[in-house]
Amino acid sequence: MKKILTLVPAAALIACTPVERDSDLPATGTFSIIAYDSASGQLGGAVQSRVFSVGNGVLWAEAGVGIAATQAIVDVSYGPQALALLRQGKSAAEVVKTVWGRDPDPDSARWSKLGRQFAVVDAKGNVVKSFGAGMFIWPHGLDVDRDGNVWVTDAVTAQGVALAAKAGVRAGHQAVKFSPDGKVLMKLGEAGVPGSDEYHFKSPSDVAIAANGDIFVADGHGADENNRVMKYSKDGKFIKSWGKTGYGPGEFRTLHAIAIDSRGRVFVADRGNNRIQLFDQEGKHLSTWLQFGTPSGIAFDDQDQIYVADSESDGVNNPGWEQGIRIGDAKTGWVKYFILDQGGNPNTETGSGPEFVTVDRHGSVFGGEPRPRVLRKYIKVR
Repeated sequence: MKKILTLVPAAALIACTPVERDSDLPATGTFSIIAYDSASGQLGGAVQSRVFSVGNGVLWAEAGVGIAATQAIVDVSYGPQALALLRQGKSAAEVVKTVWGRDPDPDSARWSKLGRQFAVVDAKGNVVKSFGAGMFIWPHGLDVDRDGNVWVTDAVTAQGVALAAKAGVRAGHQAVKFSPDGKVLMKLGEAGVPGSDEYHFKSPSDVAIAANGDIFVADGHGADENNRVMKYSKDGKFIKSWGKTGYGPGEFRTLHAIAIDSRGRVFVADRGNNRIQLFDQEGKHLSTWLQFGTPSGIAFDDQDQIYVADSESDGVNNPGWEQGIRIGDAKTGWVKYFILDQGGNPNTETGSGPEFVTVDRHGSVFGGEPRPRVLRKYIKVR
């Protein structure tokens, strides 16, 4: 079954020291985290992006010890120093004070210590490794293949790419493959360069890896972007693509997620059209499912069930439907259960619901809610 993909809101990792930021500088930030679930013994990937501080956020963590987050302008030794102090039993506040006291200000006129970001959490978390800082602006789609490699797409818009460029970050419009240890193994697309040819993307939303290693990229987070599925061999060679902007079979308006079930069928969350489209791996349209609301995320368990996150249904975008997670039979498409979004209101465009979903081997369902910056866990009780 698919490994747990835990989305950790960056806001939950920031503690201990309020800071001020130079208002003349752009605010961008990225985090990439690998987390270990002690209950199931599974290793999973997690990605989160938010405005954090000036430059690119860097995060260090150690299982059972704690977490240290900094901005890139801060001395890179801050993270390891903080973890070493946490191992000694010092509180988060003591760690910040100690590390701050050791470091002379290199450029106090421009970068005072109050203008930097350094945060420590001394909770006994399960985070064991971090990587990817500085490589992403809006890490959006994520998959873990059968070998434990972590795949991430950057779905940032052209405006976001331009903003990041002002901060010295060249990123966006890519799908990146990492080893389980965080080593970059492959990049598809060109950082910061949008395109519509065989090796360029425009805000790719998601990625899925087939059993034979073939790569499927959902290319187009916006309703008027590429709106196509791109297929590559396991070594990154272009094979084919299908799809365009539209309403008919094989046409899309915002491909928000892509997933492959146990039968090898390719499921595409055609969110702008309020439907899921099913294809074989050659792009032949097999079916269209309308019973899962406005789909943002898709996952499967080892009991042949499908889990679909709906973050957008309301009286405006999809009248008669509500936000939440629908659970059904992956073979027939029959919806069996519905988890109602805790903050949804069908009378307004809240968009508060889960955009991403996964399930562990115990049947617990995880919903990642970007707007509230919340990860919710739903425990199976029967």
